[in-house]
Amino acid sequence: MKAIKETHFSFPKQTNFYKGKVRDVYTIDNQLMAMVVTDRISAFDVVLPEAIPFKGQVLNQIAAKFLAATKDIVPNWVMAVPDEMVTIGRICEPFKVEMVIRGYLAGHSWREYSAGRRTVCGVDLPEGLKENDKLPAPIITPTTKAAVGHDEDISKEEILSRGIVSLVDYEKLEAFTQALYQRGTEMAAERGLILVDTKYEFGKEGDTIYLIDEIHTPDSSRYFYADGYAERQKNNEAQKQLSKEFVRKWLIENNFQGKDGQVVPKMTAEIVESISERYIELYEQITGEVFVKNPSSSISNRIEENVKNAINDLLS
Repeated sequence: MKAIKETHFSFPKQTNFYKGKVRDVYTIDNQLMAMVVTDRISAFDVVLPEAIPFKGQVLNQIAAKFLAATKDIVPNWVMAVPDEMVTIGRICEPFKVEMVIRGYLAGHSWREYSAGRRTVCGVDLPEGLKENDKLPAPIITPTTKAAVGHDEDISKEEILSRGIVSLVDYEKLEAFTQALYQRGTEMAAERGLILVDTKYEFGKEGDTIYLIDEIHTPDSSRYFYADGYAERQKNNEAQKQLSKEFVRKWLIENNFQGKDGQVVPKMTAEIVESISERYIELYEQITGEVFVKNPSSSISNRIEENVKNAINDLLS
């Protein structure tokens, strides 16, 4: 299977390039941002050594679908989706926090809770909860947005006291986050899924706040299958889920959590293929559409041509 681990394009009027954990971002004429969603995969804020075929396409296409479905709640950065793996949009000044919202006690929040902590990002949690329980109400647990290294939990109070985001803007981010999570929850339910937790990133251009990056993808979200959820909880069984958590669990089982001195376990061809299949499974489950693998013989050539054509149209 073919996968794009990194890109080295030179687009018309290109003025800058930034390589993120998963995305390669090209600035065009200081006006547009072309985001190539590669097949790189990260966990515990570490980019793993093997790329996952079709992962970039899955992320980009799911994000495009949900961004289009939520633009009545908050405007977003998208101007064109010229390729299965590329989105082009406006340049915003990103807020230096990620807005994480959780409806269930899972993943990082469960690891904190099981370690005895009853406060996460300044939010108090009740006693007596078990893994994957539904919370009394969704909670927002922000993290700092680290350019390099690990993102860190942070409370609303600390965000405001440190001046990372103004009170006026932060209250808007909270309201957008709650409304987006509600919409995502409703759309997931239509497909027989539970949107367990997710994160949103926002930016600002002038006085307008925009939703940026991806939303409701398996990289930014966790989904459970709704069918059998209650019974599995009652029987203390693991939930059937579609998310990147299975990658994290595989890494934990092989003694890796991104800590100093730890080594990423070998990613065999079988592991890589199984991860790819899980991403495609989520795409089909959440969208209700059959995943179409582009037959292009050269992914790079296809991306380059499609992006160049889109740039010409947007700047003409």
